[in-house]
Amino acid sequence: MTYRIIYTPGYNKRAARFLKKHPELFAQYEKTLRLMELDPYHPSLRLNKLKGALSDLHSVSINISYRITLEFIIQDETLIPVDVGSHQDVYR
Repeated sequence: MTYRIIYTPGYNKRAARFLKKHPELFAQYEKTLRLMELDPYHPSLRLNKLKGALSDLHSVSINISYRITLEFIIQDETLIPVDVGSHQDVYR
């Protein structure tokens, strides 16, 4: 089963800004997105349900320092990225 990723204009803008600031992470970022489409539960993504003010969201890891937060709609096999950045940036 594959999952569908829906990219919003707001996310695309944040992702472009993130990749401009961190061009060295482009390959890891692309790999993370491809893996999310194939299996968002893959252990290397470290899918995590968030708590508190962000309790409607999940996060996946690009690497040890950077995350993608997303809406994870299980019934429709749909993923909607919300933000990308450092741990500190996405959990604010």
